[in-house]
Amino acid sequence: LNNAGEPLIIAGPCSAESEQQVMETARQIAEIPVVKVFRAGIWKPRTRPGDFEGVGEEGLKWLSNVKKVYDLKTTVEIADPKHVELALKYDIDMFWVGARTVVNPFSVQSLADALQGVDVPVLVKNPINPDLKLWVGALERINTAGINRIIAVHRGFHYFEKSPYRNAPMWEIPIELKRVAPSLPIIVDPSHIAGNRTLLQQVSQRAFDLEMDGLM
Repeated sequence: LNNAGEPLIIAGPCSAESEQQVMETARQIAEIPVVKVFRAGIWKPRTRPGDFEGVGEEGLKWLSNVKKVYDLKTTVEIADPKHVELALKYDIDMFWVGARTVVNPFSVQSLADALQGVDVPVLVKNPINPDLKLWVGALERINTAGINRIIAVHRGFHYFEKSPYRNAPMWEIPIELKRVAPSLPIIVDPSHIAGNRTLLQQVSQRAFDLEMDGLM
């Protein structure tokens, strides 16, 4: 949250695919005053090998350009210590830890070790399964590394029942996180929850009705 108490709004493509796509998306996002941070996946953990796994370091150069040209802050997902090193090298403003990483305490700890002594905000998504302890544990590991600016990101949970959502919102879990950690900002990722644009507005409105602190 900024000093005015406005919600934190982060926007951008799921993946950085080309310099043209990144710059054109940033140009349009920069015209929306409420959006302060530009996101793009540089490394994409895919379920199966052979799927597009991100453009890697080249995409970090594009994000540096977004910063210079459009004066937007930038954020990328980090999944291993090498990602931390490269994101710092390219002066990325914020990092996020993805749902597939949060599910594994070994992975989170290796990121926490790499973040020792680094002063950068870190967003921690909920694990893919609805396990509040696992989410809290990841937040604690990052905090123990000396990271004081931490934001939880509610992106919904894998759920096997038929549902209109790609990831079930299970709002009771972020509400419980708010209860156990009242000073922790929580933002909501409506794209991951909805899975299609027709539900985006409804999910976003629900997030604000429940006093969440922003959207990604």
